[in-house]
Amino acid sequence: MKLAYFAAALAALAAGQSAQAGGSHAAAHAEPLLSDAKEGIAADTDIRSVQASRSGGHVTFRMETGGAAGSTVPAATGSLGGAGVQAYVWPLSLDPSAAGFEAGSGTLALVATAHPDFDDTPLFDENGDGDLANDGAGWHSHWVVLTPNDGCGEGMLSVKDIPEGAAPALPATWPGLPLYIDSPGYSPVLNGKEVSLTVPLAAEALAFDGVTAGLQVNANIHAPLLCVTDVFDIASGDLSLPGKLE
Repeated sequence: MKLAYFAAALAALAAGQSAQAGGSHAAAHAEPLLSDAKEGIAADTDIRSVQASRSGGHVTFRMETGGAAGSTVPAATGSLGGAGVQAYVWPLSLDPSAAGFEAGSGTLALVATAHPDFDDTPLFDENGDGDLANDGAGWHSHWVVLTPNDGCGEGMLSVKDIPEGAAPALPATWPGLPLYIDSPGYSPVLNGKEVSLTVPLAAEALAFDGVTAGLQVNANIHAPLLCVTDVFDIASGDLSLPGKLE
C-alpha cells in the first residue's frame, strides 16, 4: 500500500471533516463495509469486513480479518527508539474534540495496538501482574490524532506531535507522551478472526473505515515521534470512510 497515497487521502479527509448532526440514537447498526482478500500480506492484517453498532451511549467497532486477529506482534528489540507498533485502526469522521483533543487538529482514529518494547497505558495493569509499566505487548486501545508529516518521509503521516511548550486540549487519560494520544483503558476483544472495541461516544452520526498498519518510534526518540511505516490494508481501498453509523 502506498503510504504517500494514504497520507494524501488522510489530509483530504481532515480538510473536509465536519460535525454530523444526530438525534437520540438508542440503537443503530451500520451496514458492514466489505473488503476483498489480498495477497502478499499476513492473514491477520487482511481486512474482510468492518462494522459499527450503537447501543445507548456506546459504539462497538469490529474488524474481521483473514486470519487469527492479533497474531502478528512486532518483535521486541529491547529499546524504545525504533520500536515497532502493530495496529488495527478505525479512522472516523468525528472531530478530535469528540475524544477530548484540540478541535480541528487532524483525523481522529480509534486503534487497538500491541508493542512489546514500551508501555503507554500508565493508569492500567492490563496483564494483571501488579506492574503498571510492562503491558505494551498485550493488545490495548488508544484514541489518536493522525496528520500528514513529511518528517516521517515525503507524503508520510504520523500520530500528531505536541511541540515543546504547547498546551493543546487533551483527554483526561492522556498518558503524558508528547503526542495526540489517549490511553482510555477500553479493552480490545480478539475472538477468532475478529477484533472489536466498545467505547463511549455521544449520539451523533459518524463515518468510518478500517486500516491495518505498522508504526515505528523514531530511533532518536524525538519528533516526529511515532510514524506510520506500513499500511497493510484499507477496507475501502481509498480511505473514503464509506461506513455510516446514524
